[in-house]
Amino acid sequence: QVQLMESGGGSVQAGGSLRLSCVHSGSTVDTYCMAWFRQAPGKSRERVAAIFRTGDPTYADSVKGRFTLSKDDAENTLTLQMSRLKPEDTAMYYCVADSGGRYLQCPVSAYNYWGQGTQVTVSS
Repeated sequence: QVQLMESGGGSVQAGGSLRLSCVHSGSTVDTYCMAWFRQAPGKSRERVAAIFRTGDPTYADSVKGRFTLSKDDAENTLTLQMSRLKPEDTAMYYCVADSGGRYLQCPVSAYNYWGQGTQVTVSS
């Protein structure tokens, strides 16, 4: 059974930093097809950062240069370091994963495992 457990959300002022962690368990998790999504009230879901087999992590334009994605396979952890946070980064953040090694570059629709989410609130 796959579980994705997020932590590290909270409230911060604009310009501050937060570090989100996702600990995953379950032998079917494809650690090369993992990502962080976010969803703000009234807005569509957005893939913020993703890791693929084919190379370096990829980022949404809205977070490029401010967020850094990393994974530690020994600790079964996916981490999103968020810096220079803006009020528009306020959202529920979800750790997601696929299974089975189906993709070289996982499409947005690929992920079949989702965590419960952690709230990030950035005040101006």
